[in-house]
Amino acid sequence: MSNPDLLRSLGRLVRGLSALFWGLPLALLVCVQSAKMDWILSLNIFPALVATGLLLFGLFQIGGFQKQERPWRSALDRAKLLALINCGLSPFLFCWNRFPDNAFFTLTLAIFAVSGVLFLFSLNRVLLRLGDMLPDQSLRHEVRQFTALNGYLLTGLLLLAVGFMAMAQIQEVPVQFGRIFFIVNQLGQWLLLFLALLPLALTMALIWKTKETVLDGVFGAK
Repeated sequence: MSNPDLLRSLGRLVRGLSALFWGLPLALLVCVQSAKMDWILSLNIFPALVATGLLLFGLFQIGGFQKQERPWRSALDRAKLLALINCGLSPFLFCWNRFPDNAFFTLTLAIFAVSGVLFLFSLNRVLLRLGDMLPDQSLRHEVRQFTALNGYLLTGLLLLAVGFMAMAQIQEVPVQFGRIFFIVNQLGQWLLLFLALLPLALTMALIWKTKETVLDGVFGAK
């Protein structure tokens, strides 16, 4: 690869990482608001579609880097597929907000939530493969540590979410277990929030660290 081509691919890599860094919290905020808040209904399906589309854009931008590396390309393709699924399902958040009792919209909301967690997991795999290709040993070590931690946290998040869905199917709770059921439900909601936000924050930190490493090591920006 010639030097201009290399610089062009690295420039796209930096732009893609920036889009992912800002797109992750934006997508979480907009998608939650689209599902819960009435004021966002005036904007129709577009906020969630744009937010999830920004993540897909970021993945396509970084896809121009090291196209010949098969493990990197495989991890990136899986993340693109999940990002595309999220983008396609995001309009149903608006539909569920308007018709929360509709079983089909409720099912798509659940699929969207699971797909979002799987996307975050696959994005960590993308960062792991990217870190292996960059010549910074400390970055490679940090990425391996935190992606492993995120894997455990996201697995716990999925298991907890399945447990909540199972509890939601219980129609009647015995009186003697009602108080315990309520406490577990309240504590579980906080644990669910913690398991969702912590891997998101760690992933954003890894994206920022990777972007800064590229800028400092390749472009000489301080």
